[in-house]
Amino acid sequence: MKVGCIGLGDIALKAYLPVLALQPGLELHLQTRTPATLHRVADGLRLPPEQRHTDLDALLAQGLDAAFVHAPTAAHPEIVARLLEAGVPTYVDKPLAYEFADSERLVRLAEERGVALAVGFNRRYAPGYMQCADHPRELILMQKNRVGLPEDPRTMILDDFIHVVDTLRFLVPGPVDDVTVRARTEGGLLHHVVLQLAGDGFTALGVMNRLSGSAEEILEVSGQDTKRQVLNLAEIVDHKGQPTVRRRGDWVPVARQRGIEQAALAFLDAVRAGTVLSARDALATHELCERVVAAVRERAAAR
Repeated sequence: MKVGCIGLGDIALKAYLPVLALQPGLELHLQTRTPATLHRVADGLRLPPEQRHTDLDALLAQGLDAAFVHAPTAAHPEIVARLLEAGVPTYVDKPLAYEFADSERLVRLAEERGVALAVGFNRRYAPGYMQCADHPRELILMQKNRVGLPEDPRTMILDDFIHVVDTLRFLVPGPVDDVTVRARTEGGLLHHVVLQLAGDGFTALGVMNRLSGSAEEILEVSGQDTKRQVLNLAEIVDHKGQPTVRRRGDWVPVARQRGIEQAALAFLDAVRAGTVLSARDALATHELCERVVAAVRERAAAR
């Protein structure tokens, strides 16, 4: 199975390549426009010269069975379109694109060509978060905070807050009939944003503070007088009278703890089985992010 990896930045190096390099029956091909990076990474994986590529045309000429796209977000539309047009099942880091029109175009192209397209929402596969999906969820609260990182609203929401948006969509127990956005901007930069999704019998809150004093991720789901809390994707605390703490095993790889390994392998399994994965649900997350961007800009303009 020939699998391409496009882009060799931190996410590829820390999360995906350690998983892909260990898979039996997989011939890994790397592509980046930076020769020094390409050879440094390929040398570490002991890949022969014919599995190293500095341009997309050379990679596509290998007759790929699947591809993982870890290039910068701005490059996604062009790269993903080329792969889909070549009939290559594609897994792409979130987001598909910064602009919703581009994301919509890529999903439509995948459907027209009958090619699998998957977006890397790894938290749907993270063990702690999957256990929250089995817990009563009358109230959902997710915080994903950073230190000293106010940013352009669209960039922040599509590159980072999208994880919060998608996790809430994954966990809400029913249809959403109310969406509310609150935010603080200063000098054109987004400091914090709060998203509320509500429906019959539930409320979900997503919070991101880029000036929080601490980098942290906390998920809480509660209902029927019980609560489950996941701290930094690693520690699960069940509250039912007396808190019970479960920590990840000392030898559990970070990629597995964060659901990245499971997401990548689920994609590869689907490709092997000939299953055409749809990114239509992922597109709904992008559409909701677009609503958040619009609401943030509207509030900033009204100040």
